[in-house]
Amino acid sequence: MLLFLAFLIGIIAGLRAMMAPAIVAWGAALGWFDVSQTPLAFMGYRWTPWVFSLLAVVELITDQLPSTPSRKVPMQFAARLIMGALTGATIGASGGSLIGGLIAGVVGAAVGTLGGAAARGKLAAAFGKDTPAALIEDAVAIIGALIIVGAV
Repeated sequence: MLLFLAFLIGIIAGLRAMMAPAIVAWGAALGWFDVSQTPLAFMGYRWTPWVFSLLAVVELITDQLPSTPSRKVPMQFAARLIMGALTGATIGASGGSLIGGLIAGVVGAAVGTLGGAAARGKLAAAFGKDTPAALIEDAVAIIGALIIVGAV
């Protein structure tokens, strides 16, 4: 089950790279799951969720700008894979499967990046503009991450 949750949080990282680590760090810091005796203990430190939350808010704002590059360009894609790896590994580590969680998170991030881009493109075409599609994607990322981390 943890590997499936790691895959799902990877999908969230594919949608919003910083939302996944923000919510995972809050879950670890609030004691929803324990990573204190793992190499990813820093995810549960007091300051970590605040740093990732600030980055997530910046990402939510910049995503609305027309100058923001596609999530499929190498730098954006790599960031999503890295955040998928981090968050998947953190969830996996809570159950003793850091490497399995890391792999599941990377795979999920690739799926979320490509699938999210396709879904958002279709939504934007249906609405005739991108903003409603982006806001729906934001809501899916936030609510999805909360549900996933709550299930860990």
